[in-house]
Amino acid sequence: MGTAGKRKVRKWVVVCGCLLAVAGIGIAAFAAVGASGKRSLKDKAADDVPQMVKEEDAQALPAAEEQEETEWEPGWVKYEGKVYAYNEDIMTFLFMGIDKDNEVREVAEGTDGGQADALFLLVLNPKTETFQIISVNRNTMTDIRLYDSSGEYLSTVQAQIAVQHGFGNGVEESCEYQVDAVRRLFYNLPIHGYCAVNMDAVITLTDLVGGIELTSLEDVTSAIQDETLGAPVVKEGETVLLDGRMAYSYVRYRDIDEEGSANKRLLRQQQFLGEWIKKTKGAVKKDFSLVLDLYHAVMEQMVTDISVDEVVYLAGLAADYKFSMDQFHSLQGETVQGEEFEEFYVDEDALYRMMLDIFYEPRE
Repeated sequence: MGTAGKRKVRKWVVVCGCLLAVAGIGIAAFAAVGASGKRSLKDKAADDVPQMVKEEDAQALPAAEEQEETEWEPGWVKYEGKVYAYNEDIMTFLFMGIDKDNEVREVAEGTDGGQADALFLLVLNPKTETFQIISVNRNTMTDIRLYDSSGEYLSTVQAQIAVQHGFGNGVEESCEYQVDAVRRLFYNLPIHGYCAVNMDAVITLTDLVGGIELTSLEDVTSAIQDETLGAPVVKEGETVLLDGRMAYSYVRYRDIDEEGSANKRLLRQQQFLGEWIKKTKGAVKKDFSLVLDLYHAVMEQMVTDISVDEVVYLAGLAADYKFSMDQFHSLQGETVQGEEFEEFYVDEDALYRMMLDIFYEPRE
């Protein structure tokens, strides 16, 4: 069986397993599946902590005698006189929107894997029963690893983070490359799983929850590749119920000739995602089977390493966790025009503080 065939079988196993857990094996067995998912997620990043201590960041380094006095632990950092410990209960997932449509297909090694035009880190905190979302500008300049047509590593260059997914085979390999690039940007942050969807999956995900109502942040024209291309979809300030096709344009359209268009699109993607989460959370609490409907509907447009037991566990958590638009975070920095494309340079001090705020806890 080829790679594509194995991927389809694995996805069907996830769907069928969830159906059994929800409808066929009872509450006790369902809880057991969720417990198994919790264990496997923890095992993915066991004893793994961010590497927040940098050689050039002297203020983050405690003196040797202080380390001995406080029995210094892995994952601790010192910043502005305070000591912080990494919250090992946190689970972090990378969600990617790939600039392709239709069914996911494996491609030959090279640069045709598709770029990650949307990048969001979902951060679940069991201690506070909340989740945060960090949006990553697709033009963020960071270390990108280059590979040749046989998959051999060539070199590392600084480039837009979205291009990393383009290397590899367009499926699992490309996703793993993108996860590694995001991990490195966030000080080798542990990432417990990933999910990549081709962008037209937004159509299905929107229609299955009955559309998404929002107030448009700017004028948006159609991004559908048919007779509607370039036609107006919504105007700035207009409150509208987006159906799937409208939502697709809202999260994908940008005028590449307009300065800062990637930043504006990211704000629209963030707004749409927040509204979709709020509506879907409410619907799932009423009918858990919606999780399975959503998963099954986009199965052929998705690549993920999140297993059946992990899906069950995470869906149960997310339905009860608190969420508001205030829990969205964006990287701070500056966009400049490069030789050919826009480049976004992260404010490293702001990123460091964000890491402490979201992933760390102050030591008493």
